Amino acid sequence: MAKEYETVIGLEVHVELATKTKIFCGCSTAFGGRPNSHTCPVCTGMPGSLPVLNKKVLEHAVAVGLATNCEITRYCKFDRKNYFYPDNPQNYQISQLYLPICRNGYVEIETKEGSKKVGIHEIHMEEDAGKLIHDEWEDCTLVDYNRSGVPLIEIVSEPDMRSAEEVIAYLEKLRLIIQYLGASDCKLQEGSMRADVNLSVRPVGEKEFGTRTEMKNLNSFRSIAAAIEGEKNRQIDLLESGEAVIQETRRWDDAKETSYAMRSKEDAQDYRYFPDPDLVPVSISEEFLEEIKSRQPEFRTEKMKRYKEEFDIPDYDIDIITGTKHMADIFEETVALGAQPKKVSNWLMGETLRILKEKELDPEDVRFSPEHLAKLIALTESKAINSTVAKEVFEVMFEEDVDPEKYVEEKGLKTVSDEGALRKTVEEVIAANPQSVEDYRGGKEKAIGFLVGQTMKAMKGKADPASVNQILKELL
Repeated sequence: MAKEYETVIGLEVHVELATKTKIFCGCSTAFGGRPNSHTCPVCTGMPGSLPVLNKKVLEHAVAVGLATNCEITRYCKFDRKNYFYPDNPQNYQISQLYLPICRNGYVEIETKEGSKKVGIHEIHMEEDAGKLIHDEWEDCTLVDYNRSGVPLIEIVSEPDMRSAEEVIAYLEKLRLIIQYLGASDCKLQEGSMRADVNLSVRPVGEKEFGTRTEMKNLNSFRSIAAAIEGEKNRQIDLLESGEAVIQETRRWDDAKETSYAMRSKEDAQDYRYFPDPDLVPVSISEEFLEEIKSRQPEFRTEKMKRYKEEFDIPDYDIDIITGTKHMADIFEETVALGAQPKKVSNWLMGETLRILKEKELDPEDVRFSPEHLAKLIALTESKAINSTVAKEVFEVMFEEDVDPEKYVEEKGLKTVSDEGALRKTVEEVIAANPQSVEDYRGGKEKAIGFLVGQTMKAMKGKADPASVNQILKELL
């Protein structure tokens, strides 16, 4: 009988924090920029330069720790992790091994198996390394230190996950918590959230862990799921054919859907960690902790519950709207300006999602203001514009965030409410289409639709279809 195997997975998630300046110096953290233009003696590792901790990094790290149910280490230090690599200018990375800022937390995930707690072993603060760019033309490697010293937190989970589905649920949960906190935008494709997967397999019922491998270079949920599936099967095949799994770091190749060995796994002692002598230890006071606690936002779970009670909109709408902090903010602010919750939700769920999908954008890319959305809804409600015009205006508003009231005025898009003018146009349409009139009088209800269409065309779309319908029926 074939053996059944179970997969054991733990994750190391690196998150780039949303600070304006780097972790130990005043250089900009902006994405992009000319190579080596966001640098100084500190982040390029010049001898004699002194690092100073950015307080905002500590605030973000503590906020994430509190939101993931961690104990906050009240007295913590930074350590040097020594390794030699061209993108690492000091030949060490400043990180936290002995006293990480957060420990022993968990997040609760939901999958079709039900809910489950995934333990968080620790969260520590550290600096990012630079970036190597290989120049094919010159056949040389160039180094860009713009990213060197960008603040990171590394969230190390316990080996509590058993499937790709649980891993994705855990990452989604982390991403939402961190986005809601405003601690990072967590864009996998830009590298502001990166996950390394530690995976081993063992026969079902076995207590001992198997030999694990670590997979790097995973920058989308799709490639994470594919890498887990691929590595699980690779390890099972090895064990089935009587071979051993080697503890090593592997790199996932998205194009070939396969992983290959990078290096055999080092142990902590290879890095010769020791406390950083240039940085003072961090002591966290009760007041500091209380202040961070008081600033914690309303997270998604609480939001969903409140939307249900307060706004009475469908669960499906609530699920999508609270799926990103930016979308939830637009929704709440538009409602606060007096728009009806269901009307706001209709615009976000309908036109907004349609345009985002068409243009392959994320909800974070929405640029129109709640004020303008509220105005557009008011214009439609008061029948100042009809729904066709409203959609046209929305398209422009999505692109350029125009003021819908001014735009409608300037472009002359207001619905013609002058009944005399409307009646005159309807009479002309009736006179010009005797066949349709005859069809309608002969019992063909559908014929009136054609006449409404002709009237709307004659009015350049600026009439209220309901009024047109009413006048037509009356005249016919």
